[in-house]
Amino acid sequence: MAHAASLLVLISLVSLGVGQLRTYVISVNNGGSWGEWGRIEWCPDGYVAKGFSMKVEKEQGDGDDTAVNGIRLHCVPRSGINLEVRITSSEGQWGRWTSTYWCDNSYLVSFSLKVEEKLGSGDDTAVTNIMFRCMENLIIQGDGLPWGFHGSWSQSCEKGICGILTKVEEPQGSGDDTALNDIQFFCCPSENK
Repeated sequence: MAHAASLLVLISLVSLGVGQLRTYVISVNNGGSWGEWGRIEWCPDGYVAKGFSMKVEKEQGDGDDTAVNGIRLHCVPRSGINLEVRITSSEGQWGRWTSTYWCDNSYLVSFSLKVEEKLGSGDDTAVTNIMFRCMENLIIQGDGLPWGFHGSWSQSCEKGICGILTKVEEPQGSGDDTALNDIQFFCCPSENK
């Protein structure tokens, strides 16, 4: 009986559009395994992500490398002239934000992560870079670090990307830090015109 009641509540929430159940998520299968998922952040209604920037820690030499610590989406209105809104989910504490990489005349629709595999006793970093595909098929890539390999492309968002969720490992003290490990993006709902 409790299961039936829970299912009824879920169906009611979906039909009412409560929360952010109105869209779907795009992801890749090569993200790192460390850390916890943060919070979902959304572009304002009527906005879409047309650019991104990254928080990158430069190579540390003999120190502990973390590479990419955060991803920020740059949301702009689909029409009209308003200010840009920047959104990000959880982020690591190291590094500096890069300049913004923009789609020319469209918006972000899919992505591919560059990830360094587990190194065992070596210095792990997890995410080292990201590429996005724009609606007009332009590919834009961040200025991350050289380690690792790009995985396959995510699914594509027909109306563009409007939300972000990141998986970040907390600082490990004297242990090996990796910071950003995985990321998911949320497609804009069809009514976001």
